[in-house]
Amino acid sequence: MSATADHAEERTNPASKLGFEPGQVVQEIGYDEDVEQELREGIEAVIGQELVDEDYDDVADVVVLWFRDDDGDLTDALVDAIGLIDEGGQIWLMTPKTGRDGYIEPSDINEAAQTAGLSQTRSVTVGKDWTGTRLVTPKTGKR
Repeated sequence: MSATADHAEERTNPASKLGFEPGQVVQEIGYDEDVEQELREGIEAVIGQELVDEDYDDVADVVVLWFRDDDGDLTDALVDAIGLIDEGGQIWLMTPKTGRDGYIEPSDINEAAQTAGLSQTRSVTVGKDWTGTRLVTPKTGKR
């Protein structure tokens, strides 16, 4: 594929800018009818397989966590998600944008991530109604 085609895909596939890679196992948590379907389809196109659901019983490379303000405790949800990813894996926390039902303050996301032992690396718009925040486990030193 040419560099021009790569750039065209980045503009048309919202998943391209999130760093998903072919062959990754991506587990989706918190799916409901309000999620960004185009993003889900884009992730599946990049990884070359369907997203696995909450019942998946192995570790994933990435967790996509759709979370709204009324979904419970964000810190608990993040701690649970950490247990689902392989060492060095990442969590994409998808939350409603400002002004949308279920919006969560960025300071609340940061506090929950820190409490769960995660580092927030960046946030991006992932659709009309959702923002994605990339969270990673801290790098552990080699012994």
